[in-house]
Amino acid sequence: MLYTFGPYAIDTDTRELKRGAKLIAIEPQVFDLLVCLIENRDRVVSKNDLLASVWKGRIVSESTLTSRINAARKAIGDSGNQQKLIRTVARKGLRFIGTVREEPATAPGPAPQLLPLPDRPAIAVLPFTNMSGDPEQEYFSDGISEDIITALSKLRWFFVIARNSSFIYKGKSVHLKRVADELGVRYVIEGSVRKGGDRVRITAQLNDVVTGGHIWAERYDRSLADVFAVQDEITEAIVAAIEPQLYAAENFRAQRKPPDSMDAWDLVMRALSHYWRVTKQDNMVAQALLEKAISIDPNYGPAYGLLAASNMFTAHLGWAALPANAEQLALAAICADREDPWAHCALGSVYLLTRRHEDALAEYELALRLNPNFAMAQAYYGLTWTYIGRWQEGVEAATRALRLSPRDPFSAVYYGIYSYSQFVGRNYEEAIKAAREGTRQRGDFVGAHRVLTAATAMTGQIDAAQAALQELRRVQPSISLGWLAANLPIRDDSEREHYLQAFRKAGLT
Repeated sequence: MLYTFGPYAIDTDTRELKRGAKLIAIEPQVFDLLVCLIENRDRVVSKNDLLASVWKGRIVSESTLTSRINAARKAIGDSGNQQKLIRTVARKGLRFIGTVREEPATAPGPAPQLLPLPDRPAIAVLPFTNMSGDPEQEYFSDGISEDIITALSKLRWFFVIARNSSFIYKGKSVHLKRVADELGVRYVIEGSVRKGGDRVRITAQLNDVVTGGHIWAERYDRSLADVFAVQDEITEAIVAAIEPQLYAAENFRAQRKPPDSMDAWDLVMRALSHYWRVTKQDNMVAQALLEKAISIDPNYGPAYGLLAASNMFTAHLGWAALPANAEQLALAAICADREDPWAHCALGSVYLLTRRHEDALAEYELALRLNPNFAMAQAYYGLTWTYIGRWQEGVEAATRALRLSPRDPFSAVYYGIYSYSQFVGRNYEEAIKAAREGTRQRGDFVGAHRVLTAATAMTGQIDAAQAALQELRRVQPSISLGWLAANLPIRDDSEREHYLQAFRKAGLT
């Protein structure tokens, strides 16, 4: 339906609000609130009516409701005290009092020529299909799609098509190639939701429309004990799984290009593939690629952020000293894009290694506000808490990182951080178990070898500790008590001595 009032028009099919020919940006909940008021303009709409229509019965705070109402007024030029369109009726609710004309919305024709997209791969999330046969369950499948769009939008390295654009295909059988052409994207996510009894099954698939290939697909079966918690959990799992698949696909595409034709994005994707291999040599290769990307585009934020992160990682593992310009690189990434979680994670890591623990925590927290699904930031956040003695918070954050991304190439690192947190908590057996899992996954990961050496020594397993120390020396030949004391940013002197004592028992000098 197309509703027009004054200079404004609302199209419920395309979910667009316009003033004349100008498209007005509006959040989905604000759009739904406005439509609810217009469709019920013959009466006062109560707070409970809004909760049922817009939030599907979910309880929301008064401040949230007020902010959405204010946003709706602002979108249609009704802000202030005049209330020419949306009137507040004391102790009863709201009523839309503008003169409205309504008519069936014109079926959308061919998409207009789109503006050039940013120099990032673009992705669209189609509305997930409700397979339950119950129209009342549409809100659940729509909610999954909207949450995935919102979460993917926080991955600053990708251009995610807005919900209002991708939802024009809702209920239509459209070939993915047409979707890609009309929206200007390379990647499309599609899926379905089937609810039955107290269970829900959700499938999701990531497609490369250019090649026609399926990059990733997964099925999730869950109990519906708490429907909204399930929705959040599955959204989180899908996004955490999709992110590395997108990077891998982009890296594969970049590798097929001649080296002299690669742009800054291609170089960053190649660098990221090396960075995720978690070896000294690969990090050196990654850093060279990133420096080349910066030389091509001196203002390219992702290159600065990843270079700062790689410098921090190699320094923390004892592969190289932290460069003097590490903080400068991370700050350059933030200047290029203040909402890039990678940039804030990189700066937090620099602050951590330079023993500015509170500053590090603040940067990690900002990175996680920008992208709550950022497993690496979760893990380093936990490591920072552990270095200042709050090992319980360290265990919690590392556990969340492992749950967010169990197939992450960095999961060995996350196990290492979890094991170190348990060591600080004097839970040596748990630390040994996690450290062994870390070394099993990556035999060349230094952090897990360190904790395995220290924890076995503290349990009196001296032979096992000496064997672990031998393996540690293999992957970090320069390891010594002096290096540990100088390079690990443990804030409390007694806690540092506890760690060093464990290595002395193992035979390290």
